[in-house]
This record gives sequence, C-alpha cells and structure tokens, in this order.
Amino acid sequence: MSDELDEIQAIFFEECAEGLATAEQGLSAMAAGDVSANTIAGVFRAVHSIKGGSGAFGHAALLAFSHSFENVLDEVRGGVIPPTADVTKTMLAAFDLLSDHVAHAQGHAGAPDDTRVLAELDRILQAKGSAPAAAAESAPTAFAADEMGFVPVFAMVEDLDPFGFEPVGVELEDFDPPNAWTIRFRPSRAAMANGAEPLLVIRELEELGATVEAVDHDDLPGLRDLDPEDAYIIWTLAAPGTLEESAIVECFDFVAPDSIIEIGRAASAAAPLKVETPDAAPSLDAPIVALAAVAAVSKPEPQEMRGEAAPQSIRVDLTKLDLLLNLVGELVIRGSILADRLSLREQERVELPELSRLTRDIQDTVMSLRAQPIRQAFSRVPRMLRDLAAETRKQIVLETVGEQTEVDKGVIEKIGDPLTHMIRNAVDHGIESPEERLAAGKPAEGTIRLIAEQKGARIFIRVSDDGRGIDRERVYAKAVEKGIIAPDAVLSDGEIDQLICAPGFSTAETVSNISGRGVGMDVVRSNVEALGGRVEISSVPGRGTSFTMALPLTLAILDGMILRCAGQRFVLPLANVVEAVRPDPGQVKPMSPTTEVIEMRGLFVPVRRLTELFGLAANDRRSPEESLVIIVDSEAGNVGLMVDTIEDRREVVVKSLDENLHPIRGLGGATVLGDGSIALILDVDALLATTHHTFSIKGVAA
Repeated sequence: MSDELDEIQAIFFEECAEGLATAEQGLSAMAAGDVSANTIAGVFRAVHSIKGGSGAFGHAALLAFSHSFENVLDEVRGGVIPPTADVTKTMLAAFDLLSDHVAHAQGHAGAPDDTRVLAELDRILQAKGSAPAAAAESAPTAFAADEMGFVPVFAMVEDLDPFGFEPVGVELEDFDPPNAWTIRFRPSRAAMANGAEPLLVIRELEELGATVEAVDHDDLPGLRDLDPEDAYIIWTLAAPGTLEESAIVECFDFVAPDSIIEIGRAASAAAPLKVETPDAAPSLDAPIVALAAVAAVSKPEPQEMRGEAAPQSIRVDLTKLDLLLNLVGELVIRGSILADRLSLREQERVELPELSRLTRDIQDTVMSLRAQPIRQAFSRVPRMLRDLAAETRKQIVLETVGEQTEVDKGVIEKIGDPLTHMIRNAVDHGIESPEERLAAGKPAEGTIRLIAEQKGARIFIRVSDDGRGIDRERVYAKAVEKGIIAPDAVLSDGEIDQLICAPGFSTAETVSNISGRGVGMDVVRSNVEALGGRVEISSVPGRGTSFTMALPLTLAILDGMILRCAGQRFVLPLANVVEAVRPDPGQVKPMSPTTEVIEMRGLFVPVRRLTELFGLAANDRRSPEESLVIIVDSEAGNVGLMVDTIEDRREVVVKSLDENLHPIRGLGGATVLGDGSIALILDVDALLATTHHTFSIKGVAA
C-alpha cells in the first residue's frame, strides 16, 4: 500500500474511533431508556460510516459484520424492530465485537469470533417481519412465474420498484419549485462491490423530507442477464428547498465517487450547468449541479449570500501541534530573556508587553486545538458499570460532573486505564451489596461520582463512592503479610490509604475478573505519575472513598511569582497567591518545635518554611522578620509559605519533569528563566497535602 493510502487509512481508523465512541454513547443511552429517534439515528450513522470505510479499504470481515449490525439498526431506526432491552443487549454485544473487528483491521488484535452474535442479530432481523409478512400474504399476487419458477422482474417494477418503494404521487410543485432540490442517484458497480446499499441512502434522504419522484429502470436486464454486483436503477427525488445542501451531500458520504450523484435546484435563474458523468445518464429537464463539481464550480446560490456559515474542519497530526506548542514555549522564553535584558522604558519602546499578549493568545489557541471534552473518557464508564453491576449483583447509580471540561487529547488517551481501575476498585471494594447497604441504613443503590474540573494549570479527575470506605486495619495487616511494611511500622491514616497503590497489594481473598491480582491501583499511580501527576486518596469508614487524579497540562504558560529560598529559585503560580506579608516582630508564633502560625486579622494561619519542606539549609533557620510569608490558597485551606524574598512576576513555560528527571511530589514542573537558569514550579496542593514529608531536590535546580 502506498504512503498516501496509508495516510488515508489512518484517517479512516481515527474516524472509526470517533464512530465507536458515538455508538457506545448512544447504545449506553438506549440501555438507560433513551430510545429517541436522534439517539438511534446517531448509532446507525456511526456504524454506517464504519461499514462504508471498511469496504473501501478491503477489510472484508469488518465490512460483513458491520453490514449485519447496520441491518438491525436500520430496522430499529425505521420502527420495524422495537428497541427492547433484549435487542439493546444484543446490540451492545455487537458493539463489543465491532470494536474487536476494528482492532483486528488495524492489526492490534486477532480475528474475533462473531458467530454467536451474528446468529443473534440474524434472529432479531428475521423475527421482526411477522406483521409485514402477513400483510404480504393477504395481498393478491398479479405476477405469473416463468418456466423456471421466477417472477418476471419487469412485471414487478410496474407497481413496485425492486427496492420496495411504492409510487408516492407527490408532485414537484408541492416543494415550491423555485427552491426545491432535485436529486438523481445511481450507484456504480464499484459502490455495490464495496457494500453500498441504495435503500439506506434513499431512506436517509426520506428522513430529511425527500420523496421518490421517479424510478428509471430502463436499463434493467432480464433475470438471466442480471448481474447482482451491478446497479441498474436511477432514482429521482425531490427535497424541500429549505434543506441545507450539506445535509443532502452527507447522505452520500460513503458512495463511490464514480456513481451518478446529481444535486441541484429544480428551477434556477442561473445558466444551466452540464456535467459529464461516467455513465452518461440522461439529464433532467431542470439544470443539475453534479456533486463532483460542487467544490470547483460557483453555485447559483452560495451560502454566504444566504447569510449562513459553512463550517469546515481539517485533520492535523498531533505531532505537528506538539511542535507548534514547543515553538510557542520557546517564544515565551525568548520574551523572558528580553525582559531581563531591557529596561522598562526599552520594553515599552519595542512593545514587549504587546508581544507577550500576542504570544499568550497564540498559546491559548494552540491549546484549544488539542483540547477535547473529557466526556470522551467518561463515555466508557456507564457500559463498564453495567457489566460490573451485573457481575457483582450490586445496584449502582452513576453521577457525572464536568463532562465538558476540556483536557489535552494526549491526557484523555492515557487516563483510560487508571479510570478503569478506579471504577473497578470502587465497585468491588467500595460499594456494598444491597443487603449490606440496607442494614447500614443506606439506600440499596450505591452511588459513584465522576467529577472533572480544571484549576490553574492542572486537571482534577475524581472518582468517589458512598461505600464502606477503606478498612485500614485490614489494609495494614495485608501490607505486613505481603512484606510491604515492617510489622512495627507506625503509619498515619493517609499513609495507610496510600498502601493500596503499592505493587502487588490486594485485599481480595480470591482472584476474579474484577480484582485480586494486585495490579489495579499500582497501575493507576504509575500511569498518573508518568503523566507528571499525582493520586490523592481520602476515605471515611462507612461513608465512602475518593480517588483524585491531579494531572498537569501537557504544556502551559502560566503567570508565576519567582521566589528565592536558600539560593534556589522557585515559581509559585499566581493562581494560588492570596497575599504576601512581611511579618512584624511576634506576628509569627511557634506552636511546637516543628510548627508555626501567623496571626492575620485575628485568625491564625499555619506557616510552612519552604526551605524545610525541601530540606534546603536545614541548619540556617532565619527569623520570621527577615523573611516573607506568602499566603496561598490550597486544598488544605490558607497556608503561609515562608520564603527569603520575591524576585519578580513573570509568565513562564511549564516543562514536565518526568521527561528529563522523574516526578517529584510538591513540584509541578520546571521552567527556564531569562538568564538561562532553571526554576522549579511549585505544586502547592501536593506540597502541603503531606507536610511532615521532606522532599529532596538537591541537584535538580541550577
């Protein structure tokens, strides 16, 4: 296969991924009771698109399976097959196999065994037609069979075309001739060979309000000469003039380009446009604009003249966006260098502030190109929960918050496994059985909440449940049994909770399909830390557990305050800063040998020395009056950070530490300052979450 075809096929598989996500979301909604026409049509279109592309690239197994799946969906969409729980369950199973077929076509998995599901789809398809069959039997048969027992095709066409469309008797005048659309369609032999079904295209057009005006079957041969892989019928349809041309064109997305596809106004003041087609089909009396010529020929009534916007999109390789982001980051660093070397008057003269603003706008625009709603990751959860609930016989309700929160596409792709393991852990270890919950005074249904939100340069994804919480005594005992901790180890509640993320740790007594192998939460922590993030665990016995993934943006330009402590420079995100204070004598008071507070307007705020948190100059304990206290807002509330001095306020580029070093708790990344030195960026929430830890960073910063 040529490089060009490889690229096109890569785009097809990207579209497959999007189609599968849409289908899964729609089928999940159907399983939850949403059987609206829009939901069913969305699933049908997704499967239809996958089928069309698979035929074009010769993926025969994928084409055959998606074709069977599509047939059932089409009948459900048409109201012939009711979307019962049994039908929806079968379609969910078919969706799983469709995903497996796509993976096989990509070369990522072996060929799936679809025999059972295909038989189930065929059973549903065959069972739907009892009423229509009865009606057909009661209708008089006006056709005589030939000597071989076949009904003459020409006789049948007189009253009903070969694809089952009865004459509708609608005059073109009903559609307001000056604006009505006229459509002529005949699939090519190549289209039929790729699995095209004219019936489905016609039905899509009918759903838009089009009606079949005429069926030209003059080229239809006798039965002995009929080639089942060729097409002989030309349909002429009339559609309301209020339709967007793009909506009509979309119905032909996966029809081979050498087919006859002509779309035009039934009457127009513009000069007729003649377009040659491969099959030299007879033209209509009204002028027709061929679909193949739409992009090259000015249309009689362009959308701009009608005041309508024509949205356009283009696919871009993510590596190109990564490169663009890096270049923007380099631009910010160069701006920082200029700011260090130029005086304020010189900066104004060369319009450096305006350059910084434009740079930020470019960065925000590029980030928005990569951003995707986290709904794409959340959409997999409802189906997973239904399967887990059925396997564990538990009743579970899912609540989601912040589905529209936009996350870098790379993050969405990498949080799938951590999210799966956290959901499994919540179902297996967190949510109790209905009997246990009722005995504890809880509702029989357990609740799992998925929450996503962005704070500054970080994305927070939280999975919480209202289950039994972490049994810390059992966790501690299991950790001792597995040799993870010493028998005499003294741990806080938070440290015990973190033990469930240790490699090989599991409290399950037996290995099941859900848990027991000791790899679940370890995978969560490893994957999240590989992204430069962290995992926070909080639990209240009897009330539930919450897992929070705090993930950094792949690249961000943030406003920061440059601090100096013991000769090291740090960047504190301005989003966390409340105020800065030069303490008066006696304003900072010791509460114990290791804790201090600062009195602020009648309130006492805990103070943490940054030098002690990072183990810098431990023997050099400055007096508070010689330092600055910066009050920061964190998940633990307001806390004072004691530093030596504040040097500057600056826009900085966030660079991940895990790519060049390793994740360090309390640090959100690093940046290059204008003089070429490196400054570490503080992650305030992580830094203050476990304040009794000392985080060594010696040798990291320049």
